[in-house]
Amino acid sequence: MKTIMRGIIGLVGLFNISIGLLFLLQPAKLGAAFFLSPLTTQGLATLRADFPGFFIGASVFALCGAWRADARPLLVPLVMLGLALFGRFVSLALDGVGPAAIQPMVVEAVMLTLLLIARRSFAGARA
Repeated sequence: MKTIMRGIIGLVGLFNISIGLLFLLQPAKLGAAFFLSPLTTQGLATLRADFPGFFIGASVFALCGAWRADARPLLVPLVMLGLALFGRFVSLALDGVGPAAIQPMVVEAVMLTLLLIARRSFAGARA
């Protein structure tokens, strides 16, 4: 199980790194895919800074946990994705359900579940 989870978390990490790199290299294009539109060059800079920071930052720790089969680094992406999912629930409560609201929540919930399973699988591997 541990080997399978290492591979799955590695794929989750690579998936999120690719999103982060696309935000870095093509912020307007990927921003549009996330329903964001930069108003000025500062908006582009924000897309290039904040989104890669989130996606790549969480991915580095997920990949570290997968590489070493260590549960501890997985806390970082768990917290980051948990906060993102919480923000989406707040948005649903305050803004209502839009046509594209559920799909990213499902993706985040699946990644959270996989990270939790991996964390349990890796527990005790490192002291």
